[in-house]
Amino acid sequence: MPDTKQRRFSFSWGSGVIAEEAQSEGEWNRPTIQLLKYTEGHAEGAMTIRFCSYNHNGRFSRSPLMLSTTEIDGLREAIARTPELRDLLRELVS
Repeated sequence: MPDTKQRRFSFSWGSGVIAEEAQSEGEWNRPTIQLLKYTEGHAEGAMTIRFCSYNHNGRFSRSPLMLSTTEIDGLREAIARTPELRDLLRELVS
């Protein structure tokens, strides 16, 4: 679930913080959508959306996000608590 301290990420083109995170508890994993804000590097000032998942022990999964129909309600509720991420996702589907 979202952490109170800012977590950092780093890619070869830039790094920054996970500004918002929507996560729900699934049967096999924790489906997660994150708003990444770049603070350093080539992408400084940019924002991206990452679709990912974590295992039940909190470890990041490098596999693609797999979301079952039974997990949609939980992730929708989590997205409702992330205003910037929610607005970007609205843009994606409008």
